[in-house]
Amino acid sequence: MNPLLIILLSPAIATCVLFLVPGENKKLVRAIALASASLALATALLLFVGIGDAPISETANAGTPEAHHYKHVMSVPWVESLGLQFKLGADGVSAAMVLLTAFIIFAGVIVSFTIQTRVKEYYICLLALVTGVFGVFTSLDLFFYYFFYELAVIPMFLLIGIWGSTTKTVDQQYATMKLVLVLSGGAVLALVGLLALYTHSGTFDMVALEQITIPRDMQMIWFPVIFIGFASLIPMWPFHSWSPAGHASAPAAVSMLHAGVLMKLGAFGVLRIAMGFMPEAAAVYLPWVGVLCCFNIVYGGMVAISHQDLKLVIGYSSSSHMGYVLLGLASVTMAGFSGAVFLMFAHGIMTALAFALIGWFYDQTHTRMMSDLGGLMRVMPFAGVCFIIACMASAGLPGFANFTSELLVILGAWESESLFTKLPAVLAVWGLVITGVYLLRAVKSVWYVDMPSRWENLKDAVTPIQKTPYVVLIAVLVFFGFYPKAMLDTIEDGIRPVFLRIQDARDAGDTAAALPQPLRDAAPDDADAREGR
Repeated sequence: MNPLLIILLSPAIATCVLFLVPGENKKLVRAIALASASLALATALLLFVGIGDAPISETANAGTPEAHHYKHVMSVPWVESLGLQFKLGADGVSAAMVLLTAFIIFAGVIVSFTIQTRVKEYYICLLALVTGVFGVFTSLDLFFYYFFYELAVIPMFLLIGIWGSTTKTVDQQYATMKLVLVLSGGAVLALVGLLALYTHSGTFDMVALEQITIPRDMQMIWFPVIFIGFASLIPMWPFHSWSPAGHASAPAAVSMLHAGVLMKLGAFGVLRIAMGFMPEAAAVYLPWVGVLCCFNIVYGGMVAISHQDLKLVIGYSSSSHMGYVLLGLASVTMAGFSGAVFLMFAHGIMTALAFALIGWFYDQTHTRMMSDLGGLMRVMPFAGVCFIIACMASAGLPGFANFTSELLVILGAWESESLFTKLPAVLAVWGLVITGVYLLRAVKSVWYVDMPSRWENLKDAVTPIQKTPYVVLIAVLVFFGFYPKAMLDTIEDGIRPVFLRIQDARDAGDTAAALPQPLRDAAPDDADAREGR
């Protein structure tokens, strides 16, 4: 059976089964959710390990080298009159993102064992959300890509609106509505661009779209539309403010999926669709994206310094570090691209770990304000050590996956030919200094200094099931930190076709610009040039 279908159906079938389970049987509900997440994780590991050696699917080839990187392709006709088909496939980038999602949902299901209210409905929404995420990362048809994209976003409204909380800093209902409105607006904007691509090409097949040369004028119009639509989910400045508010109100596992996975859907859409289908426009616009990265990196970090709410600190930190992902993509270098995708994975694991730990002591203290906490290392040594590890990983300490990925992003940006990415590379280094400031302050304020007497009875994670999610996530960060080749070899196979298309478009543009005007007018268009090659 196709491994992609197993991964997609695992949470989907579990969601349907949970509708039939009595809500009062909480143990059975949790067991079904955990079994589903475990099956998805096991299959995702096999997919990731074997993606390099898997044969290229015949249905993906379509006769051109650019399409030769998809594996495990399966296609089922859906609405033939519109050319719709349920088509799945994976390359190195997809395999890495599927593995990221599988790790986080496995940990998230266990972390959610503390949920006691409407447990059945909670896991139905959680697994439906993950079904959408798996669908986005594996779809090769634009219609189903967008369908799964919406499926991944919609359950967030219920998960935060019902199981979230209002705090001193953020109102639950405000955060829920803001999140849904911004993401829905971005999704509609992206949909308009996707329909424009379909109108021009007459196909939803993403493999076929990679081979179609879209006119440059059309690319210049629709690239920013699609880019902004997906970038609002990254979140790119100035469309970022919904994200930290959503983190602050969401339950722990939802924050884990929000920061660890949902934000990566935006970057994945930018890479796969905006950059993959419109390389000429990407070559023109991406240097300007490098400028916007500065606001993400520096502004997000400075705002994180100003907050006392731990979830807002990590939330703005996430916005800041997703700026590094954008910087890597804007560099249009293999090092930058590799670092960007690797950082999507590393940052997802790190933020999932941090939000899981914050949720652990919030369930007991009912506060996340650093001024209310202090000295928790005395009563929660295991959770404290895990939190410090998460902070050191986020700060780019060597030995963790975040260090290698951020280093590649900065080096790739510096190697870029554009000053629009060279200068942000310098600011990105200072962004790491800012990161160290707010994370070290959080470590000191929460885990050290004097502990208020009311926290003396707090409980640490002591049982194996309680420790499992944290140990697994830390092990992933350390493994890929000491052996990044295992990740880089896989993702480079997926990003190379996009890199080559943008590189060819940029070289063609530079050549045309260097020609005298009469020769420039007589030069063949990009499609003819490619056919000539």
